[in-house]
Amino acid sequence: MAQQREILTYETDGVTLTAWAAGPTGSADRPLVVAVHGGTYTARYFDVAGSAGGSFLDVAVAHGHRVVAFDRPGYGGSTPLAPAANTFERHRELLTAAIIAATKDAGSEQVFLVGHSIGGMIALMIAASHPDFPLIGVSATGMGAVIPSGGAAEALGSLPPDDTVDLPYEQRDQVMFGPPGTYTADGLAQAHEAYAPVPVRELIQAPAWPREHLPTVAPNVRVPVHNALAEFDALWASNPENVAKFAAMFGSAPFVDASVARGTGHSIDHHVLGHALHLRQLAFAAECAAWDRAHVEGAR
Repeated sequence: MAQQREILTYETDGVTLTAWAAGPTGSADRPLVVAVHGGTYTARYFDVAGSAGGSFLDVAVAHGHRVVAFDRPGYGGSTPLAPAANTFERHRELLTAAIIAATKDAGSEQVFLVGHSIGGMIALMIAASHPDFPLIGVSATGMGAVIPSGGAAEALGSLPPDDTVDLPYEQRDQVMFGPPGTYTADGLAQAHEAYAPVPVRELIQAPAWPREHLPTVAPNVRVPVHNALAEFDALWASNPENVAKFAAMFGSAPFVDASVARGTGHSIDHHVLGHALHLRQLAFAAECAAWDRAHVEGAR
């Protein structure tokens, strides 16, 4: 199912951001999908096929979408930020400017934003800032309302703050994947190719995000929100009560769809049932596109 990939480059405020892209430009009936990866991965996170259904890029392109998956600062070909400047708010600013440029390049009238883990946090921050591009909805996966105290997230956040660490595959796999049988050997090998060193500043900010940012971010998101947390997530509390708690915080969103992604670990996309998530995300994007068209026409 692999489609031709493009490497795109955007310059904003002296910072270079690269992106992994595929699919047609100028599509009037399918929104541009912009994807933001989490910590320890490059944009190739979205090009790992956890099953024969293909990667998220494969599935989205097969359904007529153009996809632009950005490397956040310090990943892939994107410029690293100094430790003190490496904040999620700064990522939001830089990515927003790059998405505006990517939207113009693609000739898109609608943008659907996808973020995983830390990328989901930043995607919600972008949505809450009411960006100057035609955002119709956001899917934030691998993140939610509650990080258990004393868990893996806090352990990773206890590393030296100004370091960039390249965690061993075995250590990452224990956090990113569910039990044996939920993923394939090929999916695991492809995920290893998408792994990257991670600035520890990110790992420190992430456990505090639900407490310090989510309560103010969520009420300011005024587009539809999709959320999925893995059944076997090693970083987040993914019980139904906490999934419902997360959804209830988005009181200004026209509609919210939050659920548990069964049979998956934290990196949902890289599991056999990651394909099911991709289909749900694209179905949600179609609902957002229809809602947006009706909303815009109704406002005329």
